[in-house]
Amino acid sequence: MEMNLEQYQPWEEEEFKRNVLTTTLDQVKAWARSNSMWPLTFGLACCAIEMMGTGGSHYDLDRFGVIFRASPRQSDLMIVAGTVTKKMGPLLRRLYDQMPEPKWVIAMGSCATAGGPYVKSYSVIKGVDQIVPVDVYIPGCPPNPAALIYGIHKLQEKIRYEAKHGKRVTHT
Repeated sequence: MEMNLEQYQPWEEEEFKRNVLTTTLDQVKAWARSNSMWPLTFGLACCAIEMMGTGGSHYDLDRFGVIFRASPRQSDLMIVAGTVTKKMGPLLRRLYDQMPEPKWVIAMGSCATAGGPYVKSYSVIKGVDQIVPVDVYIPGCPPNPAALIYGIHKLQEKIRYEAKHGKRVTHT
């Protein structure tokens, strides 16, 4: 129901704007989703150690609503941390397909984003985006926990932006 604010006094209008929150259901859902992400850890190499450190007590990802899950059926975020080989690629895709919608992917480290120092190897996939769509790339070899936290915050912003504008952004 649309309210006509012109019938109120200026001080009432200001009081109304300060005390009443207006939003859409999609924005509320996006806010809830962005503040309660459950990542499926896909740690494959050195970056996985940094990811585990970020989830530990010193950096405490739980305070951002990020709680690691061991099952793809309970996850809405996949953090790919490390070198993805051609043998591991189909398994990564299978786990991604088992995740319920909506789902997001973070590529953590130079190996996951572009193949890293193993880019000339015949057995390494030159970026996880060749297998699954990636939402956030975190560079580094390995990226530190602060970089992962920053990447998670960027993903949270992206989720809220997509809900506000009604479209899915392909790359950040």
